[in-house]
Amino acid sequence: MVIKTEGLTKWYGNKLGCRDICLSVSEGQVFGFLGQNGAGKSTLVKMLVGLIFPTSGRAEILGRPLGDREVKKRIGFLPETFRYQEWLTGYQLMKFHASLYKMPGSAGRERIEEVLQLVRLKGHEHYKIRTYSKGMQQRLGLAAALLPDPDLLILDEPTSAMDPLGRKEVRDLILKLKSAGKTIFLNSHLLSEVEVVCDHVALIKKGRIIAGGSIGELKAGKIEVEMIIGNYNDVINRSLAEKGYKPWRENERVMVTVDSRDKIPVIAEIVINNGGSLYRLTPLHNSLENLFLELMQEGGENDADHCRDDLQGSA
Repeated sequence: MVIKTEGLTKWYGNKLGCRDICLSVSEGQVFGFLGQNGAGKSTLVKMLVGLIFPTSGRAEILGRPLGDREVKKRIGFLPETFRYQEWLTGYQLMKFHASLYKMPGSAGRERIEEVLQLVRLKGHEHYKIRTYSKGMQQRLGLAAALLPDPDLLILDEPTSAMDPLGRKEVRDLILKLKSAGKTIFLNSHLLSEVEVVCDHVALIKKGRIIAGGSIGELKAGKIEVEMIIGNYNDVINRSLAEKGYKPWRENERVMVTVDSRDKIPVIAEIVINNGGSLYRLTPLHNSLENLFLELMQEGGENDADHCRDDLQGSA
C-alpha cells in the first residue's frame, strides 16, 4: 500500500481535527478525499506529509512510518493555501526547490524544463511571480510538487483558482501521471472533477469518514428519478415521503431518489393512484455530487467508528 492509516486521530486541545481515519490507497490509484470546509481533510493531509503529528493511531507512507526522511523525498505536495517569494521569477523559485531536493545542477535544470512544460508555464518562467495570475501561481505550485518525480503526489484543491481550460489541463495531467504508475491523493471540492479522475473516494464529515469505496460502488446504490407530474398534490407528496423517497418539487418537475430500479414502478403507482398525471418518468445517472450532498445533509458522523473494508481503496 502507498498509504495505509489505522485509527489516525488528531486533536487540537479539545477541538477535533479528525478521528479514527482508516484508509488504504494502492499504487497507481487516484484517491479522492472529500468533505466540507472544516471537515478534517487538510488535517489528515498535514499528518501524511509530516507537518503535524497525530494524537493517536498509526500510518505508513510507501511502506514506511510517518515522518520517515527518505520517504519524504518521494512525495510531492501542493498545499491548498501557499505563498511564494513574489520577488523571484518562476524559474528562480524552481531552482530554489531543486536545491532543497538536492538535485544536481544539470539534472535539476533538465527536470525544471520538463515540469514547466508539463504545467504549461514554459515561456512565463522568467517573469516575476508577483505578475502571475492566481491560476499561474497554482500551476507553479504544481510544478514544484512534481519536481522530484514523486511516487506519491498529494494535491490539496489543485484547481481552485483555475479557469475551466486550466482545470481540464490539470485533469489530463493527473490521468497522465496515473498511467505512468504514480499515486495521487486528491482533496477537491470540485466533485465533477473528482468523478472523472478518481478510482476511489472517501467522504469525511465532522472529522470522521462516513462513506468510501470506488466511484461505481458509491453511485450504484442510488438512482435519481425525474418525473413530470400534473395535478401534483399533498397526498402524493406525503405518500412518497412516507416511503422514504424524499420528493423535491419545482413546478411540475419532481425528483426522488431510490435505491434500486425495482422501486421505480412503485413510485409511478403512488402518483397515479393518488390522482396525479404522470407525463414523464426518467431514471437519471446518479452523480457523485448528489451523493455527496445527500450524505452531508444526513446524520452519520458516527458511521465509521473503526476500520472497515468498504473504506479502503484497494485495487
